[in-house]
Amino acid sequence: MRVAVLSDIHANLTALEAVIADVREMSPDVVLQGGDLVGGGSSPAEVVDRVRELGWRGVFGNFDEAVARPETLEEFAKQSRAPAGIWAAVSDMTAFTREALGGERIAWLSALPRVLIRAPVALTHASVRSAWEAPGAGATDRELEETYSPLGQALAVYGHIHQPFVRRLARLTVANSGSVSQSFDGDARTSYVLVDDGTPVIRRVEYEVEREIQAMTARGMPHADWMARTLRAARPQMP
Repeated sequence: MRVAVLSDIHANLTALEAVIADVREMSPDVVLQGGDLVGGGSSPAEVVDRVRELGWRGVFGNFDEAVARPETLEEFAKQSRAPAGIWAAVSDMTAFTREALGGERIAWLSALPRVLIRAPVALTHASVRSAWEAPGAGATDRELEETYSPLGQALAVYGHIHQPFVRRLARLTVANSGSVSQSFDGDARTSYVLVDDGTPVIRRVEYEVEREIQAMTARGMPHADWMARTLRAARPQMP
């Protein structure tokens, strides 16, 4: 069986369509989405509608949760060590996203599960415990095993950190699908995971970054300049 897993679209329809074209060429049996469909991009409603139209099953991410339940953003911001300015900017983008989505789409996001099992793949956005915290790309084997072996599958896939990797451990393989939008590894291309007979491979796809930047500005997205710098640098930036 061939399974495609993509995550962290972040309302970037331009990047999503590029990935869809590549996925179609790969002809997977199943496509799964790993959360953060929205947040920080020009087209939240269009992305949600496209994913629903394609019938992809998936899980919710932290930004999806913040849109559906704004109090979760406030709670995490209080615990976070990140500068307050980041959370103020994220709050602005959350409000923009909620207005663009409307009630019915928000209700659909809120109904997504935290974990999805499609043997041999176990999918979660960040971890079983939280959509907001996940091991980084430099995590130890022990940390990855402790976090993802409870999912009970030979392969665990997650997103959230925007840095794709594959790590083969003693009891399972852990893969991070990277991100369709807002790459943080210095490579501005989209990334996703293609699982062929249980073996995960990272795929990278070019897309028109400047087209998405123009769309963010045209739609009046708050902090579009911040997201533009992030997309171009393919590294986290400050607001």
